[in-house]
Amino acid sequence: MCGPAFQLAHSKQRRRHWTGFPGRSCSPSLLLDAMSVPTQLLFPLIRSCELGRICTSVCYCHHKPLCCRSSYQALKPLRCGADGTFASAFRRPRDHCFQLRQYVTTPQRFYLTPPQVNSILKANEYSFKVPEFDGKNISSILGFDSNQLPANAPIEDRRSAATCLQTRGMLLGVFDGHAGCACAQAVSERLFYYIAVSLLPQETLLEIEHAVESGRALLPILQWHKHPNDYFSKEASKLYFNSLRTYWQELIDLNTGETTDVKEALINSFKRLDNDLSLEAQVGDPNSFLNYWVLRVAFSGATACVAHVDGVDLHVANTGDSRALLGVQEEDGSWSAVTMSHDHNAQNESEIQRLRSEHPKEEKSVVKQDRLLGLLMPFRAFGDVKFKWSIDLQKHVVESGPDQLNDNEYTKFIPPNYHTPPYLSAEPEVIYHRLRPKDKFLILATDGLWETMHRQDVVRIVGEYLTGVHHQQPIAVGGYKVTLGQMQGLLMERRARISSVFEDQNAATHLIRHAVGNNEFGTVDHERLSKMLSLPEELARMYRDDITIIVVQFNSRVVGACQNQQQ
Repeated sequence: MCGPAFQLAHSKQRRRHWTGFPGRSCSPSLLLDAMSVPTQLLFPLIRSCELGRICTSVCYCHHKPLCCRSSYQALKPLRCGADGTFASAFRRPRDHCFQLRQYVTTPQRFYLTPPQVNSILKANEYSFKVPEFDGKNISSILGFDSNQLPANAPIEDRRSAATCLQTRGMLLGVFDGHAGCACAQAVSERLFYYIAVSLLPQETLLEIEHAVESGRALLPILQWHKHPNDYFSKEASKLYFNSLRTYWQELIDLNTGETTDVKEALINSFKRLDNDLSLEAQVGDPNSFLNYWVLRVAFSGATACVAHVDGVDLHVANTGDSRALLGVQEEDGSWSAVTMSHDHNAQNESEIQRLRSEHPKEEKSVVKQDRLLGLLMPFRAFGDVKFKWSIDLQKHVVESGPDQLNDNEYTKFIPPNYHTPPYLSAEPEVIYHRLRPKDKFLILATDGLWETMHRQDVVRIVGEYLTGVHHQQPIAVGGYKVTLGQMQGLLMERRARISSVFEDQNAATHLIRHAVGNNEFGTVDHERLSKMLSLPEELARMYRDDITIIVVQFNSRVVGACQNQQQ
C-alpha cells in the first residue's frame, strides 16, 4: 500500500520496523538499544550516506588514526550486519597476523548534559497559580502545570486553559492532531468559547448581542492562561467570531428558560464547533489564505479531552484517545488512579459495537485492522471530513478549492468501502465526578504519554512529586541477571532520584522526564533520556508521539469545606 492511504493509516501509529539507512538493513531498536553498538549515540550526526564517513572517522590505534600505518589498509566503508553490529572496515594483511597489538573502535559519544536536557524539557512548560479567592468565589483549584514535548515537526498537539469570567469554573484541555496540526490548532482556540457561551444565562447572552449591535465593548468571556508558544491565529479571528455569534444568536432564539446543564453544554459545544468547521470549509472564504486555512482545518483532524471544574463539580468531555485520570491519595498515603475518560478506538468494545450498529450492512469493513475503515485509529474526532462528507461533496470542494488543495493527493483520496457516511463524530462522552478531599489532582494528557506509561505509575509519580513523600517498592529486575554491583548501582540511582525530585519545578515536566527517560527498572536513566532527546526529527517519531500534559492540583481544604456545607 502506498500514497495517501498509507500516509493516513500510519499518521498516528508508532512504526516498529524501519529500513534504516539506504542500502543497509538495521532496525532502530538494534541501533538504539543494543549497548554493544558503538554508533548508537551518533544519531544527531547521521544523515543517510554520512554513516560510513562518521564510522570510519572514529577508528583509532592508541589514539592515532589507523590510516597512518601502512600495514593496515582501508577496504571499504563500514557495513551494518544483519545482527545490527558493524563489520570492521580494516583488516590486517596475512603476513602480519602474528602481531598481537589490538586495535579498537572508539565511539565518539554525544551525550546531552543535564542542563541541555533540562533546557529541552522546560522549553514549553507553563504554570499558573489560582488565587484562592478571586472576588466571586473560592476556587477548588490550587493551580496547574502544563508542558509539551514534540516528536513531530511541527508538533501536532495543542493545549488550552482558561477561567470562565461570566460563569463559574475553569476549562482545561489537550488536543491531539493528526494529518497535520491545523484542526487541533483551530479547536484549541475556539472550543472553550463555545462551551462558555453555552453556559451563559439568557440575560448575559442578550447583553452581549446588544453590545455587538451597538458597537460597544463586549464583556470578556474567558481569561486565557497560555504559554507564549501557544499560537492564536489573528487572521481567522473575524471568521471565528462570526460563527460564534451565530451560535449564541441561536441560543437566544431557542431560550427555554431552564438552567443550562453542564453536561449538555459540553456535548452541544463539541458538536456545534465540529459542524461549523465543516460548514466553513464548504462555504469557503474570499480571502485566499483563509479559504485554504479552513480547508486544511476540515481535512485534518483532532481529538480533544476537556475538563470543566466548578467547585466540587468535575466534568470531563472526551472525544478520541486522549485521557483524563484522577489522582487519589488513600488513608495509608498510597496513590490510586480513577479513570475519567474512555478511549474511543478499537480497544473499546462498546465503540466497535456502536459503529457496527450505525452501519449494519458494513460490519466487516467499518472497523478493519483496528481502524475506522482500516485507516483511522480514533473513532471520534473533530474535522476529518474525509470520513464525514459524501463523495460528491468531497469532489466538489476539492475541485473548486485552491490549487494547493487540488494538488494534494490526500484530499482526492476516498476511503475504501465508503458507503454510508458519516462514519465519524465529534460528540464527546462526558463523565461527572464530585470531588472529595482525597482527590488531589487531575491529569489530562494526549496518547503520547499513555503509550509509554501505565496509569498507576503516572499517578504515583505525580503524587510523590507533589507531596515529596516516596513509597519505595522492591526493585523488580524482570528476569534480568543482576550482579551485586549492578544492584548497588540501582540503589544509588534510587537515592539520587529521591534527592533530586525537586529538580523540576513543574509536575508535567517531571512526568515527561519519566515518560521519556525511564529504564527497565522504573528509574530515570540520564543516558537514555539524552539519547531520546537528541534524536533528529526524522527519527524521533519512530520512538514516541508528541506528548502534552496538564496536571491540575486541587485545594483539599476548600473541597472539604464545600462538601461539609452541602451536607
